[in-house]
This record gives sequence, C-alpha cells and structure tokens, in this order.
Amino acid sequence: MKPARHPDAPAPGELLGAHYEHCFGCGGGQVHGLHLETRAGEGVSVTAEFTVQPAHQGAPGLAHGGILAAALDETLGSLNWLLRTIAVTGRLETDFLRPVPVGATLHLAAEVTAVARRKIYSSATGRIGGPDGPLAVRAEALFVEVAVEHFVHHGREEEIQAAMSDPDRIRRARAFEVNP
Repeated sequence: MKPARHPDAPAPGELLGAHYEHCFGCGGGQVHGLHLETRAGEGVSVTAEFTVQPAHQGAPGLAHGGILAAALDETLGSLNWLLRTIAVTGRLETDFLRPVPVGATLHLAAEVTAVARRKIYSSATGRIGGPDGPLAVRAEALFVEVAVEHFVHHGREEEIQAAMSDPDRIRRARAFEVNP
C-alpha cells in the first residue's frame, strides 16, 4: 500500500528533535552520540545530518561502518514519526560505497516506500558534504509496528520511568516511536 503521512505529523521542514535524551542517534545526553538532526520532508520523508567526530572513527581518520549504519537506522526510524506509528527495526541492509572521513558532514535522506499491515518498508542514502555530494552509504529497511508494551517489557525500568515522566509531552510520546 502506498504510504500516507499522518495528518498530525510534523510539517515539512520542521525539526523533529530528539525522541529521547539518551538515544545514541539523536539524544543530546550522549557525549559521543551522533546528535543527528532530523527534519520532516515532503510526503513520508525526512532529511538528517551529522558530523563525524573523532570518537566515531574505525580506521584512522575514517568513520566506523557501524556508526554509519547507526546513522542510517536512526534516520529511517524517524520516518515512523511521520506515520505516527511505534515501530522497531526488523531488518537493515546497508551498502558502504565510499569512506567517510572524520570531520565530514553526512547528509541523509530517507523515505517510506511501502506499508503493509504492520510492516513499514523504507530506504535511505547518505552523501558527504551536502545533499548533492558523493554518495557514501545507502540502506533498505523493514520496520515492524509494535505496541508500547514492547518497550515496557524489554526496557530497563529506570529509563522507562524517566521517559514517561518527561514534562515535554511530545518528546515523552516520541520516546517510544523509533527503533530501540
């Protein structure tokens, strides 16, 4: 089925912000995290960017492949906010096309390509230096819709309580809307 943006989804261009302060991908509470900044796009799409820091390297001077996969996963997971669906990563297939140097800014673009019952299919690309820069990574993903109880059952009690008691109602709701 063709994906449809939820009527209450953030407007195109709107910064989504962190879904949880301690998320490695988007949270500000992670010193060595990605601090990914994601914006809603047109339709069911988002854009994001992050700058590769020295703590993100694998080979000397280059981003670790796992960090790049995490950035793609976080960006793809943010698409669920536009569907207003709670979903987790079921599959992430990543292609590494060129090295990404420390200090480079990676521009990511992702979109939902299909929705079939609880399954959400999506794709993403990462380009070095700008939206039209050289293609460095790409991914295809499958997210699976889950109930909020998934996180309550599998998460640590203190983090669940912290997320639930966050005075920012929107961020509290978003804490359970992307991949764990």
